[in-house]
Amino acid sequence: MFNKVVLVGNLTRNIEMRYGQNGNAIGASAIAVTRRFTTNGEKREETCFIDISFYGRTAEVANQYLTKGSKVLIEGRLRFEQWSDQNGQNRSKHSIQVENMEMLGSNNAPTQSGNFNNGNYENQSYDPYASQNNFEKTPQRMQNSNQNQEKIKEIDVDAYDSDDTDLPF
Repeated sequence: MFNKVVLVGNLTRNIEMRYGQNGNAIGASAIAVTRRFTTNGEKREETCFIDISFYGRTAEVANQYLTKGSKVLIEGRLRFEQWSDQNGQNRSKHSIQVENMEMLGSNNAPTQSGNFNNGNYENQSYDPYASQNNFEKTPQRMQNSNQNQEKIKEIDVDAYDSDDTDLPF
């Protein structure tokens, strides 16, 4: 089976950090995802609030750089949680266990994606275009790299939300 969720939204609260018995970081927050659409010529929007959980290095990075209102793209898996409340009532909810994240639209945080799930974190880069090879760049390569960076245009994801065209799927 396949269980993958990708969301772009804003955090509704600061990351709540704690540490498990084995010392692994656990972070909890929620994300608000807004869908804009038009019905009978009237512009409308609906917002979903979804609880999210970060683990390990992802939780530590999220806690360091993200605050309430931060825009973030998360990839993870959908989880169904069940419990009994104080009155003995059975309760349940869906939440997202974050596996990867990309911090969007913040000047004080790294602007590129970071894959902070299990692995060797010291060799990982916030830059998804960074080479995995550890070799010296020549001045020629550095000059070409700088020219390519200037040509990359920033994409505003909110601009695509207001598109009223019907999708073919």
